[in-house]
Amino acid sequence: MRAQRDHELAVDALRRSYAAVPPGHPVRLAKRTSNLFRPRSATGTPELDVSGLGGVLSVDPVARTADVQGMCTYEDLVDATLPHGLMPLVVPQLRTITLGGAVTGLGIESTSFRNGLPHESVLELDVLTGAGEVVTAGPDGPHADLFAAFPNSLGSLGYATRLRIELQPVGRAVALRNVRFTRLTELTDAIADVVAKGEWEGRPVDAMDGVVFSPGESYLVLGSFTDEPERLSDYTGQDIYYRSLRRRVRDTLSGHDYLWRWDTDWFWCSAAFGVQHPVVRRLWPARWRRSDVYHRLVRLEHRHQVAARVDRWRGRPARERVVQDVEIPLDGTAEFLRWFDREVGMTPVWLCPLRLREPAGPGSARAWPLYPLHPGRTYVNIGFWGSVPIAAGAADGDVNRSIERAVSELGGHKSLYSDAYYDRAAFDRLYGGETWRAVKDRYDPDHRLTGLYEKAVARR
Repeated sequence: MRAQRDHELAVDALRRSYAAVPPGHPVRLAKRTSNLFRPRSATGTPELDVSGLGGVLSVDPVARTADVQGMCTYEDLVDATLPHGLMPLVVPQLRTITLGGAVTGLGIESTSFRNGLPHESVLELDVLTGAGEVVTAGPDGPHADLFAAFPNSLGSLGYATRLRIELQPVGRAVALRNVRFTRLTELTDAIADVVAKGEWEGRPVDAMDGVVFSPGESYLVLGSFTDEPERLSDYTGQDIYYRSLRRRVRDTLSGHDYLWRWDTDWFWCSAAFGVQHPVVRRLWPARWRRSDVYHRLVRLEHRHQVAARVDRWRGRPARERVVQDVEIPLDGTAEFLRWFDREVGMTPVWLCPLRLREPAGPGSARAWPLYPLHPGRTYVNIGFWGSVPIAAGAADGDVNRSIERAVSELGGHKSLYSDAYYDRAAFDRLYGGETWRAVKDRYDPDHRLTGLYEKAVARR
């Protein structure tokens, strides 16, 4: 009861801070961390008080559900569920992603080929709307329109204060098979086979993702939950996880370490800070080998442009940031990967197959209007994070624009946590503009919250 009372006080504080924002001024959360790569214009407006909304209210191990506050990180959520032998149906890769952020901004991980995206395990959620009201939205009932439009709305329709989510059993460890491919079509055929059968070579597959080092060298990582672990590997010290795919056919991680296997080195992006060099790694404190630390360093660079000034001093070309996650239909994945290798040339890239979650009973998977993937269709999330030199005569953003065109031509979508360059008509067509406007007018009639296009493209 005390947790519920504290939650009510935190919601009251949030509502008061929202009421204190002058009309016409941008509304933003006072967050300590962010996993966005969209720089925004500065504002002197007071930010929303979410300081009391970062916890787990309850875990029901019998019903396999959890009531979680909107600003709770997956790190804290997993710490609360693992003692019960449970985990969220999808746990995004980075520790400080919040549950509310993953639902309103999308998330993905290796269980997505069977469990979809994080918002698909939400049973109901409380939302502070643009009208300053807190409403409880579910798949049915008077606020079903908000429930359906909330995923991928990026805070343009409101902010989640509480979410009730489903949980699933997880073993004490995850046994991994790192399957190597020399042809991209063989890789995509294997993905289709695992999706159809739920197994590989007779062994069940509970989790699946992969890495492409080149069109001639790629890996699927097939995970099976187990309570009978073999010798466990540790990639929080000197060993680096993504490098292990090339030298180990089989591997085993604890359930906890598997969920955060990518966080220690921010996939492979820690190399940009020298953290993968053996000497630097020994000196770099283990508590700093975290994605949020690296992200803070990136924000400092964006603010002060130290590396950019050094490049100019050395006569090097300016660089364009290419940080994207895109969803490509499985039958176009090999084509996109070949195009990306030829035209962009960044390696490695991450692969994560996904499908909209199938219902337990009769019926088709639910569609979500602001990120309209097709029910019954397999997609592959392709993640690439880095920068490329800006070619002579080209403009900053040209590479990202070419990626957007290639994704659209193949019937895909891209996540909106980073730079986007669509015009408004294309954006509305791809991200449910008509539905978004109808829900916006109902729950934020004065349009106090920044619009979706303005956030994602105009960087407001």
